[in-house]
Amino acid sequence: MTAANHSPLEQFAVSPILQLPKLFGIDASITNSSLFMLLSVVIVGLFFGYAMRKRAAIPSRMQSLAEMIYQFVDEIVKDNVGHDGHKYFSIIFTLFLFILFVNLLGLVPYAFSPTSHIIVTFGLAAFIFTGITIIAFIKKGPVGFFKHFIPEGLPIAIVPLIFLIELISFLSRPFSLAIRLAANMVAGHTLIKVIAGFVFPLGLLMGALPLAFIVLLNGLEVFVCILQAYVFTLLSSIYLSEALSDHH
Repeated sequence: MTAANHSPLEQFAVSPILQLPKLFGIDASITNSSLFMLLSVVIVGLFFGYAMRKRAAIPSRMQSLAEMIYQFVDEIVKDNVGHDGHKYFSIIFTLFLFILFVNLLGLVPYAFSPTSHIIVTFGLAAFIFTGITIIAFIKKGPVGFFKHFIPEGLPIAIVPLIFLIELISFLSRPFSLAIRLAANMVAGHTLIKVIAGFVFPLGLLMGALPLAFIVLLNGLEVFVCILQAYVFTLLSSIYLSEALSDHH
């Protein structure tokens, strides 16, 4: 075997599963990445459909978990966006569930983690960023939108510099969202893969140590998956709050 066969980065390779004809010059084939994103959507639908099928006054464990997730995201929106954010709750809730379940599904052995790819996380971030920017333009108008980049009371001499810094900071938001999520997923999966490579070569006795570490690391990765979904959702809510706010 070559060294490439043992590369911890091999798990991130996107490969086609079902070849489909090109659509307007775009390869529409189903890949392992698109398959696991689709599976995540199906799992979310099945989970909430099953958990909320009875809507009992005394909830079952599944219903309690579904309601707890709902209330958790609802609190994020309420605390950071306020009453005005209620009409955008469904988008924020969907975003949280998608990232959460894609992250968690990627921890299953031999599964694929789409959020380890910057193109996926940037697509999510760009969608949120574009939507929030449009909302801000509609809410404040072009003048009010760009005025947002200039804090009140600044000396005229430094206004151009501050405006440029604020604009760059604003435009960097989707990149920071995308890189943060993808980097955390890549780091965790790579570390697990590297440590797993020591289990069999070390034998039954010594291999138990890296195996135990992998179990602990997977527990940590579950926390990281939840945390990264929370951070992405929290920052999206904060950006939405700024778009709806009349103040800098």
